[in-house]
Amino acid sequence: MVAVKMVEITRSGEIESTHQGVAVLINSSGNILEEWGNSEINIYPRSALKPIQTLNLYKDGIADTMNLTEEQIAITTASHHAEKFHLDIISSWLKKININEEDLSCGHDWPLNLEDKFNAKFQFKNKRKIYHNCSGKHCGHLAVCMHKNLTVENYQKKTHPIQKDLIKLIENLSEYKIKNIGIDGCTLPNPFMPLRKFALAASQLTDSKKLNENGDIAKKIFNSCVNFPEITGGANSVNCILTKLSKKKIFFKNGAEGIFLALIPEIRSALVVKILDGAARAAEIAIAGLISKLNIIDEKELANFKSTEVINSTGQKIGKMRFVL
Repeated sequence: MVAVKMVEITRSGEIESTHQGVAVLINSSGNILEEWGNSEINIYPRSALKPIQTLNLYKDGIADTMNLTEEQIAITTASHHAEKFHLDIISSWLKKININEEDLSCGHDWPLNLEDKFNAKFQFKNKRKIYHNCSGKHCGHLAVCMHKNLTVENYQKKTHPIQKDLIKLIENLSEYKIKNIGIDGCTLPNPFMPLRKFALAASQLTDSKKLNENGDIAKKIFNSCVNFPEITGGANSVNCILTKLSKKKIFFKNGAEGIFLALIPEIRSALVVKILDGAARAAEIAIAGLISKLNIIDEKELANFKSTEVINSTGQKIGKMRFVL
């Protein structure tokens, strides 16, 4: 069985849609603690890769020599909503390193939240690169390029030294040789690899002993993200709220096409889910349902994430989206 039914949507008491998914909980020693479906399925980790990308940028003492703040580390790991506090961090950082936002290789975009989008459209008329949800990560890339005296030109290409180091790091953490490298929505390389191997790589970030001299920066990345969860997504994003509910025990990171990651240092493990049809709505429900099995977050607090109301245009409650495993 490749996948299992994880989420169903009802309307007026009848099942209207279902979402199939695959997930795995694996510890830093490579032991699969639980598996749903066949976790050998190949995936692109998409933005769930960001904690590892951040580790690659700031390993070997770079974060300390650059005197990075927790906010800068968190924004590097973010898929942000382009709220004012996100833009303030990135703008001041770009100014400090004397880089123009047009040097970011990510595309032009609008803020995610409707009010912010209207304000941006009124003020600037056009989309901007700084509004792209990955602009914090790209800012981090440019800052490290400048610090290491590496060319900022084509920093997004898999042939750039930073990206070569990233692939090597992923291979070491996952114990898997990357054969195919895709291009992410923000232009950076994204490896095509078995879900369980990505989960194994991510789990290494929860166990500082596995990372030797880079254990401290892995801890700092985790702490930065759980201390400033709204920076890693948005004030009302699901990954932010779930991270807050965990009381700093878990960092949740979403990715495009139905990917969701949970880093859990308490058990030195990572949980990764992939919804096969790529639906973000299902990934959000599935990660809440799967994490509830670990009894780390109070079940009452997770209830509204495991099951949400389907509401029509008049505000009438006409169904549910719910976790069914």
